[in-house]
Amino acid sequence: MRRPRLRLSIEKPELDNRYTLQQPAQLARFLRVYLENKPLPRWVGWMVGAPALQCRATITFHHLNDGQKVFDKTMTGRWSGSPEPVALPVVGPQGQQFQLIDFSRFNIESRIDVYPGERELLDIAVRFDNDDECYGWNNEAYFCQPMWRNPAWKLDKGRYLVKVIITSSGQKCIDFFRISNDVTRTDFRLDPATPTERNRVVAT
Repeated sequence: MRRPRLRLSIEKPELDNRYTLQQPAQLARFLRVYLENKPLPRWVGWMVGAPALQCRATITFHHLNDGQKVFDKTMTGRWSGSPEPVALPVVGPQGQQFQLIDFSRFNIESRIDVYPGERELLDIAVRFDNDDECYGWNNEAYFCQPMWRNPAWKLDKGRYLVKVIITSSGQKCIDFFRISNDVTRTDFRLDPATPTERNRVVAT
């Protein structure tokens, strides 16, 4: 009864960001989903629900028509509220300037705890400026070349299916969504996958 009751849902409205000219892009729309740990029903209000500890996410992208994977590998999810694994400016003994990457933060921040009645945002994909393509978004985007537009997770113009798996406390929460990337950036969005679309992914 006290086990975490996990549910995934789409963030609406989508997150639209504007950046300075010094950044790799000036405009961006992020697609994200909430992971919620639902509170216990009122009739068992005398009990305390268990937190979902060390939640980690894996994400796979699939072709809409047949459910086959777009990429051979699985993308490790990034929790939106975790610190950005940015490089730190360092000045050497001779005055040289270089950047130091804290790889411990880069790896650890793919896990998070979600307590009963709370929810956390998980990044899925992003689209920049006037690009036709979008990109899967996780910590790797801060170190790829070009920065933010990670070629390893590039999705061309079109529609795709996304499978999200959350693993925590010995249980899994799985859900499926549709990415619409055959539209303008301001219409770039996630929608729930239909039962037929879900079955395409499950059957692969």
